[in-house]
Amino acid sequence: MIYQMVKGLSKITTSSYKVLPDITILKFTVVNAFLVGNKDNWILVDTGLENSADYIIKTTEEQFGPEAKPAAIILTHGHFDHIGSVKQLAEHWNVTVYAHENEIPYLTGTRDYPQADPTVDEGLIAKMSVFFPHEGIDLGDRIKTLPSEGRIPGMEELEWVPTPGHSPGHISLFRVKDKTLIVGDAFTTTKQESFWSVLTQKEEVKGPPAYLTTDWVEAEDSVERLRCLQPELVLPSHGEPLKGDELKNHLIMLTEHFDEKAVPREGRFTKK
Repeated sequence: MIYQMVKGLSKITTSSYKVLPDITILKFTVVNAFLVGNKDNWILVDTGLENSADYIIKTTEEQFGPEAKPAAIILTHGHFDHIGSVKQLAEHWNVTVYAHENEIPYLTGTRDYPQADPTVDEGLIAKMSVFFPHEGIDLGDRIKTLPSEGRIPGMEELEWVPTPGHSPGHISLFRVKDKTLIVGDAFTTTKQESFWSVLTQKEEVKGPPAYLTTDWVEAEDSVERLRCLQPELVLPSHGEPLKGDELKNHLIMLTEHFDEKAVPREGRFTKK
């Protein structure tokens, strides 16, 4: 029952807007996905929950034309709220899906993620998380490993940055020319553990969603790696975009006080 309620959250608000002329945010209340590019060449980053496919297809047809399909689908990682529609969309468009090599076992059905940890926070989403699906999926020959040199297939101006911690092969995407960072779940701009914060999108820069983060040492290193890129615009999978001085100040605060602002006091995976 609780899991059905969480799945249904993606139907409460489905919206999209251009944050840059060539980047569209697809919002599904509990998670964001992204269209990057123009009608001649574009990619989809993450695929939302399993009931997100129809809206994604509708939006891409309106934006790029009825016959348009992405050069590729890129996954920041394989958690359920990022890959929910990937099978349907990959088959609809007949395109390849790419992820980091450390995520491949979870995307070929050979390994399951650990079950979420509801003890990390008192928020309702955290408490619900024990019901979230954590089993791997099998994408068969549609899933490929991202090129090792950091290139994004189909979108050469983007590079992928390893940001493990939230999951073993989590990546973020960075565009050097305008310092735009699609951060995935490496950190968030809302308290993802709180049902109220998720619904209101209350701004609060936090670490990765705590209930699914399994390595806090790597998670901290990843946030520091992203800060060193000096992004001008951050597009998170959970929360609203941040830019400019506000972003810089929040990143400084997060990296300098990571234990306080990100790491839960309790939980199976808290760092020692």
